[in-house]
Amino acid sequence: MIAGDRTFVIAEAGVNHNGSVDIARRLVEEAGRAGADCVKFQSFSADRLVSCRAGKAPYQRRGAADAETQYDMLRTLELSEDDHRSLIEISRDNGVQFLSSPFDEQSADMLDRLGAAAFKVPSGELTNHGFLRYLAEKGRPLILSTGMSTLAEVAEAVDVILGAGTRELSLLHCVTEYPAPFAEINLRAMRTMAVAFGLPVGYSDHTPGTEVAVAAVALGARIIEKHLTLGRDMEGPDHAASLEPRELAEMVRAIRNVEAALGDGVKAPAPCEASNIGVARKSLVAERDIVAGERIGPGNVVVKRPGHGIRPADLEKVMGLIVTADIKAGNVITWKDLK
Repeated sequence: MIAGDRTFVIAEAGVNHNGSVDIARRLVEEAGRAGADCVKFQSFSADRLVSCRAGKAPYQRRGAADAETQYDMLRTLELSEDDHRSLIEISRDNGVQFLSSPFDEQSADMLDRLGAAAFKVPSGELTNHGFLRYLAEKGRPLILSTGMSTLAEVAEAVDVILGAGTRELSLLHCVTEYPAPFAEINLRAMRTMAVAFGLPVGYSDHTPGTEVAVAAVALGARIIEKHLTLGRDMEGPDHAASLEPRELAEMVRAIRNVEAALGDGVKAPAPCEASNIGVARKSLVAERDIVAGERIGPGNVVVKRPGHGIRPADLEKVMGLIVTADIKAGNVITWKDLK
């Protein structure tokens, strides 16, 4: 899924469809319009995912009616197999890959049946080793979010996944809070995982705005995931920490600009600088008229622009050399003028 130096941008529709397939389709269309590579949903059954007595996280309470349980909330956000099939088709029509996060074996089987290109594993499943093994044994690429985890827990998960046969695994640094505070993001942890595991790394961003996601690309992120909503004022658990379509398009443009700016790492003049070298740099210039046979010395040479003559760095080399032809005051001194 990751090709060349291009960052793979995932528009995380997640559950921001609010249970409406029409909204889900619009999210796919907006992801394609913004230039994202992929649009991602969540595949689950509330009955298999959560106890009917499970409480909601603080961010979930902020985004939905307080009276409902986590189970009640998730029941309204399920997508059927037919819904998935429809979204896969519309994703293809809009030039984006379809991806989803399964939360249980049956949902993973459904995605596998539908020809999923890969599995995106949510942070909450990182310590669910049996489920990780089940996904890995299907032989598809895995993208594993690592929110709420220590490096040791990530190492255990990586061992399980690679041990089960997966050979294409990417890790996403993540802070599981919505929105996540800037001071707790710790982007350098992404580089720590890259060094520790030698795997492609990326960043799943829950901060407000786009600057942290763009900074992650500059630090080496190969994948960026960012929530997408049609409106942050919509009711639902993830809308407040999501980008609206125009903002997603701006983030994608910024990421592509940063990719272009990173370059190959070789320190050399850029092609666009070539015409400026002679203007901005300086050369050795005749301070007064110098006649043929005279020697170059402190009294007849000065350092000035333009820069297409002898470099100031070579001043000591020319001291005492004989001038072979008259040089007018203000003219650049060249090596052919000397012997």
